[in-house]
Amino acid sequence: MRLNPTVAGALLAALGVGLGAFGAHGLRDTLSAADLATFETGVRYQMYAALALLALGAGGRRGAWGPLLLAGAVVFSGSLYLLVLTGPRWLGAVTPVGGGLMIAGLLVAAWQARSGAGGRA
Repeated sequence: MRLNPTVAGALLAALGVGLGAFGAHGLRDTLSAADLATFETGVRYQMYAALALLALGAGGRRGAWGPLLLAGAVVFSGSLYLLVLTGPRWLGAVTPVGGGLMIAGLLVAAWQARSGAGGRA
């Protein structure tokens, strides 16, 4: 089954809104300012990835960029959420892997758009 970037982007955005509200209202009194800022960074980058998936998907583009971008958002934001909520600091070393996947997904999308590869849905 192929990834539908519009569906993935919409679901990722909905989850981002929910997690943002949870962080702002449910975690505000329990987390340190630094941990809350880390959680918010996860939400922000999750939303960036969601918006990219929605925009590129709405343009009818499909390709390797979608799974890379989605995986990057899950690894980047997920590692930050887990780091803040569960405490293992080693998760901070995983976060850049997710960032690299998101960057790779966006670069692949740019390459495919420039070269005409990765046709329309």
